[in-house]
Amino acid sequence: MTILIIILAYFAILFGISRLTSKKADNSTFYRANRRAPWYMVAFGMIGASISGVTFVSVPGMVLTSQMTYLQMCLGFIVGYLVIAFVLLPLYYRLNVTTIYTYLGQRLGQRSYLTGASFFLLSKMTGAAVRFYVVCIILQQFVFSPAGIPFAVNVVVMVLLIWLYTRRGGIGTLVFTDSFQTLCLFTALILIILSVIDQMHLSVSEAITTIANSEMSRIFVFDDWVSPHNFWKQFLSGVFVAIVMTGLDQDMMQKNLTCKTLRDAQKDMCTYGMAFVPANLLFLSLGILLAILAGGEVTMKGDALLPTYIQSCSDLSPLIAHLLPLFFAIGIVAASFSSADSALTSLTTCFCVDILQQPDNESLRKKIHVVMCGFFMLFILLFRQLNSTSLIDAIYILASYTYGPLLGLFVFGLFTKKQPNDRLVPYICIVSPLLCYALDMVAQRLWDYHFGYELLMLNGLLTFAGLYFTRKNPN
Repeated sequence: MTILIIILAYFAILFGISRLTSKKADNSTFYRANRRAPWYMVAFGMIGASISGVTFVSVPGMVLTSQMTYLQMCLGFIVGYLVIAFVLLPLYYRLNVTTIYTYLGQRLGQRSYLTGASFFLLSKMTGAAVRFYVVCIILQQFVFSPAGIPFAVNVVVMVLLIWLYTRRGGIGTLVFTDSFQTLCLFTALILIILSVIDQMHLSVSEAITTIANSEMSRIFVFDDWVSPHNFWKQFLSGVFVAIVMTGLDQDMMQKNLTCKTLRDAQKDMCTYGMAFVPANLLFLSLGILLAILAGGEVTMKGDALLPTYIQSCSDLSPLIAHLLPLFFAIGIVAASFSSADSALTSLTTCFCVDILQQPDNESLRKKIHVVMCGFFMLFILLFRQLNSTSLIDAIYILASYTYGPLLGLFVFGLFTKKQPNDRLVPYICIVSPLLCYALDMVAQRLWDYHFGYELLMLNGLLTFAGLYFTRKNPN
């Protein structure tokens, strides 16, 4: 009951922010926040939106199987964000776009434009559903199941709450709500870490030493080229994952395009990019502490490490047993909602502006927002039936197949002066992921090699090659 009261109070604050920021809101506010958003608030809010509930649950548990090697990928993110700041953002600001896929229409053609927008819709809907699935599962476990409420009702209620505080202000509201949610997320994370340190009877400095001396603190892998945790595989994958999942993603770029000037947007992107390593270092450090606290050989799945600890805190002192679930619930809700709310806003924007090409129809935009919420619920329920792997891996695997064609399209447009055969573009973008899947199956069978995050680069390369070899010949 206490958790439910805290969550309701949390949403009351979100609705209050929404009411203040959505006065006289129109489509310009919903899509671009009238280009008046402070860059530092955008940067801070984007950290929480990128982390999501998946990071909160999955990243601490990654130390059980891959130590701290995920930080290699995070280092690659920094390079990717610099590319976004100084290559992609100048392009988007020069074209003064509402959605970034408008560039594809201007440079490559109408079918390329619709194909890029369609792949984004598929990518974002699936990825956001995975992320939001986390908060629904946690709330089901801690709040809804004890009350006898089924999971489907849980999903409907949570998505309805997002719709209520984003339906008017859109991205103009999210700039401020995301900042608040990021603050809640990191407050909860730090409080959980301090609680674990206290339970281990360590000082903060002793905890840092314990983490550094742990076998799970290994970051770099240079000696095994076959391993999916090899530095260059992780680093280069991080570069391209950042570029496609931020720079070629309408959700994340829509927030950057709310900044007043290009310079502000670049400051926002660089600040946000640099913050990703220390943020994930905190999550991984928590994972090491929890694994040491568990003692012996930890046999649970990585995604279960933190939730299992939260469940076991009932055996601790009454104060900790009471507070830890609250911290955990707030952190999960803040992380998940800061990514899901912006996803629904960007999906609505993309469908109205790119697919229907009616950016000024406010009545239609409101209807499409409701429809997107409905599809979002269905995807979450579908993923509950199909998921069988780590959530963080599931997101990157989905991204590798669905963002790869976007990567190929943008690289072709930016780094060649050729004109593609626009009629063939949709087919190329469908065939490329299918070829990637076939190659992955063959590699596993013949060489016992499983493609990791590098699948994204292969997918983009195949798309680029298809565009290049079917390009129009100059007259």
